[in-house]
Amino acid sequence: MSQASHKSFLYKCTIVAAVGGFLFGYDTAVVSGAIGYMETYYSLDAAMKGWAASCALIGCMIGAMVAGVLSDSWGRKKVLQLAAFAFAISSIGILIPMNFSGFIVFRMIGGIGIGLASILAPLYISEIAPAESRGRLVSIYQLGIVIGILVIYFVNAGIASLNTVEWNIATGWRWMFGSGILPSILFIILLANVPESPRWLVQQHRSVEAKSILLKINDAVTVENEMNSIQSAIGEKQISLKELWKTGFRKALLIGVVLAILSQITGINVIMYYAPEIFKQTGADTESSLLQTIIVGAINFLMTLVAIRYVDRLGRKKLLLIGSLGMAVCLLIVGLGFHWNIGQAWIILLSILLYISFFAISLGPLTFVVVSEIFPNQVRGRAMSIAIFFLWLSTYIVSQTFPMLLESVGAAKTFWIYMILSAVAFVFVWKFIPETKGKSLEEIEKMWQ
Repeated sequence: MSQASHKSFLYKCTIVAAVGGFLFGYDTAVVSGAIGYMETYYSLDAAMKGWAASCALIGCMIGAMVAGVLSDSWGRKKVLQLAAFAFAISSIGILIPMNFSGFIVFRMIGGIGIGLASILAPLYISEIAPAESRGRLVSIYQLGIVIGILVIYFVNAGIASLNTVEWNIATGWRWMFGSGILPSILFIILLANVPESPRWLVQQHRSVEAKSILLKINDAVTVENEMNSIQSAIGEKQISLKELWKTGFRKALLIGVVLAILSQITGINVIMYYAPEIFKQTGADTESSLLQTIIVGAINFLMTLVAIRYVDRLGRKKLLLIGSLGMAVCLLIVGLGFHWNIGQAWIILLSILLYISFFAISLGPLTFVVVSEIFPNQVRGRAMSIAIFFLWLSTYIVSQTFPMLLESVGAAKTFWIYMILSAVAFVFVWKFIPETKGKSLEEIEKMWQ
């Protein structure tokens, strides 16, 4: 195969996996346009409003917990297909009029799909990508997420504009959730046309199949060296998660877990889930707040393109440091905007856009890059499950507590809490995260030992 054919095949596999990211972003952010109408429809207080927005995250945690074990047994591709079906079932279920408990059940089913995809999509890409382009390709998964977020912001605004406020309260918000059936079906179809992860195939003693896939990505000499490296790493003593904690890989596990937590408790999903409600706090009406939310999604998309361009040039650590420091400064200004209440609308909007920009070049895509590459081959799926479980647990806590914090301590202090946590993220990256750009997965494994 020519170099162009190698590249075409690699990007085809990456883009299909990134559709899992698209569904992740689409399904998590859909609640931002619906939550205000649901609050009225179900007469929700602050705690129940937080539960409506964050209940899917319980499913995400369940999906994350089982993803590693399932993917190590069934393969990466089959579990991605399971995620696609969970998305579809959730979308169809919420279209059916039901009580609040029924809504919660179907949101949790969708959450299981998100939890599975959040591990398997970046894991699949990292295991199929060459070392020199792995950061860029895994970041395409995050691009899928932000495109999904941006698209659902447009869909939400479009559905809300179709009819009256009363219609949106009674019916419109259901169609926001139900629209997810279309990308779910697309994902199911596309997954039928991509191969299994070559590293998983080697683990299953299917080296001939693995080599044939790798030959579609690289030249014969490179593939031979890569196969030897993979077989050598997998041929070593198998490591259980318990042994992982006792060995030199414990640092990798701690880094993965803490980075996953910090990527969420710095407040990103407060913006993604509650953006229209935040902008209403500045005095914007419903229509204006939905349009401002679209701007947030557009900036997220554009700055993720910047991350994709520079992650394999500047490296993971440098971008993480720049991003976390920038996020802290922006959150400080958002808090001051609410605190002073002077010209706050444009100050807060600009600061939130800058905050999103810094997140989109750092903790957004690079958390998945780092977590997908730092663990040894034998336990990558299960170790990633632990890290991503904590990511979803953190997202749940932030999403559940934000309406209550807003009500109890006010917007200014709430955003200052996230500012302090962004500063903690900066220190953590500076002190503990090593640079992994340009290293193969097997070289990173040896680095910990």
